[in-house]
Amino acid sequence: MKKSQKVQKTENLELETVLVLQGGGSLGAYECGVYKTLYEHGIEFDILAGSSIGAINAAIICSAQNENQDAPKVLEAFWLDLSENFQPAIELTRQATADDRTLALMSSIYSVTYGNTKAFMPRWLIPDFANYFPQNWNYMYDTSPLRSTLKRYVNPDGLKKILADDKDSCRLIISATDIQKGVPIIFDNKKMDVNIEKIVACAGYPFYGIKWTESDGRFLWDGSLLSNTPMLDVIHASPKYDKEYYIVDVFPREQKELPNNMIEVWHRARDIMFMDKTDKNVQLLKEIEKYLSLLKRINTIINGSDVRIDQKTKARLDEIAPEYHDIAQRRGAVIKEVTRIGRRESMHYLFEDADFSEYRIRKLIAEGEQDAERAINQSKEKEALSKNSIIESAEQ
Repeated sequence: MKKSQKVQKTENLELETVLVLQGGGSLGAYECGVYKTLYEHGIEFDILAGSSIGAINAAIICSAQNENQDAPKVLEAFWLDLSENFQPAIELTRQATADDRTLALMSSIYSVTYGNTKAFMPRWLIPDFANYFPQNWNYMYDTSPLRSTLKRYVNPDGLKKILADDKDSCRLIISATDIQKGVPIIFDNKKMDVNIEKIVACAGYPFYGIKWTESDGRFLWDGSLLSNTPMLDVIHASPKYDKEYYIVDVFPREQKELPNNMIEVWHRARDIMFMDKTDKNVQLLKEIEKYLSLLKRINTIINGSDVRIDQKTKARLDEIAPEYHDIAQRRGAVIKEVTRIGRRESMHYLFEDADFSEYRIRKLIAEGEQDAERAINQSKEKEALSKNSIIESAEQ
């Protein structure tokens, strides 16, 4: 959607285009590739939403877009900065590392052992007496390096609270999890300034030992613990306008091969836990849309000039009118379309989301670009077939 179209649609209260980005560690580089292709096709977004690394990607894009920067270029620079120029003993083990799985294994072991100098640092490499007593640890990796890195790619002015009359700024909706209350915490730049601390708070995944973040008196973990595809968070935050969604799924929905061992079992179970599960949400919202449409039709009939009702009935209708308008007007948004772009796997490996090697990051970006291109072409073909069907029906 072009910028001029976006402003016009927002002013007419018709449609918001939304990009939803999942969490998935280094697999976030795939989302970078997807976004690059969407941008090249002229698709711009009114709302960017995400959890975990998806929240970081969304924040970088939103900041750049609101500051009139080249958002794809900024996002790709961030990922190449995170990547490690890591060629593990390549001359000694050239034959072994030629295998993609072996390289992934060695790269992820490197990340687990030494961290990533631009994102997370293991406690055992930080000179602090307390770090030598692991029985007292409640985290394994400190995210201070990530804060420093984000300062180079996120402009605070680009994520300041959007003014009520600002129809042109991109909206950011990212999620974290309150550790003590077990509820989602939503950071929305239409309601608050979103800073580096809030962005990092969305990416503290405890099962990988990432440190939690304290923000505004709350202790926060990764938003993916409650929802790795925060589509409903967008609906709740913006219930008035219809939506067109682009959802990037970094965890494969389908896998033909059955797991052969426990590592592969855990890998597949993790994919299922974190893959996009919004189909049922979309179906439910479609059903609600039917009920809302029926309510509107009934209201139109009741308020028609040819309908006569007594004063007592009119008073009762007037009494429920505010509730009707709240449901039909303020919460009457429908999902017009959902485009899903999903990563596929040539190999199944449990810690592929901890592989920050430059080779893997560049490969993920390229795969994201290719899959997004494929999804857009399929969408165009589907639209063309639909138009042809309408023409054929009219001719008959």
